[in-house]
Amino acid sequence: MKLIADRLDRISPSLTIAMTSKARALKASGKDVIGLAAGEPDFDTPQNVKDAAIAAIQRGETRYTDVAGTPELRKAVAARFRQDHGIDYKPEEILIATGGKQVIFDAFLATIQAGDEVIIPTPCWVSYPDIVQLAEGTPVFVRGDENHGFKLRAEQLEAAITPKTKWFLLNNPSNPTGAAYSAAELKALTDVLMRHPDIWIFTDDIYNKLAYDGFRPATVLEVEPRLRDRTVTMNGCSKAYAMTGWRIGYAGAPAHLIKQMDKLQSQSTSNTSSISQAAAVEALNGPQESIEVMKVAYKRRRDMVVEMLNAAPGLRCHKPEGAFYVFPSMQACIGKTSKGGRKISNDEAFCLALLEEEGVACVHGEAFMYPGYFRISYATSDEQLKDACTRIQRFCQGLH
Repeated sequence: MKLIADRLDRISPSLTIAMTSKARALKASGKDVIGLAAGEPDFDTPQNVKDAAIAAIQRGETRYTDVAGTPELRKAVAARFRQDHGIDYKPEEILIATGGKQVIFDAFLATIQAGDEVIIPTPCWVSYPDIVQLAEGTPVFVRGDENHGFKLRAEQLEAAITPKTKWFLLNNPSNPTGAAYSAAELKALTDVLMRHPDIWIFTDDIYNKLAYDGFRPATVLEVEPRLRDRTVTMNGCSKAYAMTGWRIGYAGAPAHLIKQMDKLQSQSTSNTSSISQAAAVEALNGPQESIEVMKVAYKRRRDMVVEMLNAAPGLRCHKPEGAFYVFPSMQACIGKTSKGGRKISNDEAFCLALLEEEGVACVHGEAFMYPGYFRISYATSDEQLKDACTRIQRFCQGLH
């Protein structure tokens, strides 16, 4: 009898985690490695948030909570949605999960039937297709071209819709490109969705507080409130508040769907950490200045990285609106050979050779359903980024 279930054949381990693990192993062996593969802020969690967690421990708030989250946190999430986007969710329309990834699992496993299609703009986060396939759905990839800022256009969305389309999944700003949709750009997409009343919308807004040059990413329901009865708005504390390890994701959605997501979560992880929830209440309700501090640093880093990568032979780097990633093209490097004798046959070979020869870890574009590119996270120090980009320039100059 076969031990491993067939469903696991449909998915792969996270390639961003795999590259980060490879870089850590090389570093542990004594190699000088700069890790630019992980999507994690290098800033510390704000002190007021840490203090709130300590206070919760001292008060004895160390027991189970409601599966969907404490009343205090659900109210705080509802208040944040209202303040940031003008969306009115009741606490019973809010779910707290163990990170944003679990929100996606909950929503898709609760709704997708075998053969249902989910439209996913590419480049996309590595986990989206695998989550859809675990739910027995079919990912439908629609390419956002670089000359349109890696953003999906309305006519592309319309063309991808079939009678089997169940969900449209949008990440705004995007991982891996940092591309962000303005209200006008998003309105063109929501106009399409209004013509297709059976399609549900999942908007992953986890990076929406991280945008630069005065750009403000919109979210679906502030652009088109009439989609409220079929939209899941997801966000979390990991990126905006430098709380990746605390594992707090949350969503607003119609109460009947939240109830089913709660039911599913009750039989998987149950509630997320009570201490993390207390910290998240402070993050959402407390001072927001730490976000502005991070944004100033990220903008400076983005500008430096884009400039330095565009100076590397064979690379072309678009300047993104948000998040903390750039997604340069390395297509002009394909077919060349590195100084170390490694053939650059594709984006994965490029990234592996870069790691082995120069000690810079990044993630190849194929992992994001977009070959010919690679992702760099600039959520690390200015000094490390400058060193890494200098190494990348040297690596590209050595290709022949």
